Amino acid sequence: MTAFTLADLERIVATRASSTDIQSYTASLYAKGIGKASQKLGEEAVETVIAAVSGDREGVVSESADMLYHLLVVLGISGVKLDEVLQELEHRTRQTGLEEKAARGQG
Repeated sequence: MTAFTLADLERIVATRASSTDIQSYTASLYAKGIGKASQKLGEEAVETVIAAVSGDREGVVSESADMLYHLLVVLGISGVKLDEVLQELEHRTRQTGLEEKAARGQG
């Protein structure tokens, strides 16, 4: 098992976001803004679903990696830290999924 984490990827994305290297895909996504980054995230999510539905295990792995990367780009552009998302997930796991979903509907 790898020791590479989403926190590692978040740091790499943050570093590359401010790069002046014209070859940096991350820097180019940041420069294009939240609209383009969100569009790319959506595309990768759809591609992940298609791979899953078609039973393409390797495709699910590859597209999931793309989706997680683009999610971290969107979070970064939005000024949201991965830790904030993880804290929200931790909070949600303190109750059943149905209880959590019902509580969100009341907010």
